[in-house]
Amino acid sequence: MPHVSRAVVPVLAFAGIVVALMQGMIIPLIPQLPRFLSATPSDATWAITATLLAGAVATPVVGRLGDMYGKRRMLLISLSLLVAGSVICALSDTLAPMVAGRVLQGLALGVIALGISIMRDELPLERLGSATALMSASLGVG
Repeated sequence: MPHVSRAVVPVLAFAGIVVALMQGMIIPLIPQLPRFLSATPSDATWAITATLLAGAVATPVVGRLGDMYGKRRMLLISLSLLVAGSVICALSDTLAPMVAGRVLQGLALGVIALGISIMRDELPLERLGSATALMSASLGVG
């Protein structure tokens, strides 16, 4: 099974980068959000707040569900929610669907913790430290 453990690290690190990138992509748009979404500036901040709130709730819950129902399954569900949220955000022109899409994107923040957990299960001990560091660094890269 050495070929599987070789692919695990880059795939999970890439997933972590994608999740982190999706969370940060909205930051440069903050000044324009009220105009784009036909909302007040204070309401438009919910596009960011909702994501962080959903991520704070989802990370421990997804980790526990991964232990109960399978980490791979929960990783795929989380990434599916990210894609669904991205599509909703791309098609939204008002605040409510944008916030709903951002909540779905925030639910994917558990990917980082799930990725580290999967690495712990799949990798030999001598590779675990550097792989975990790479997965953690994917947050910063994204």
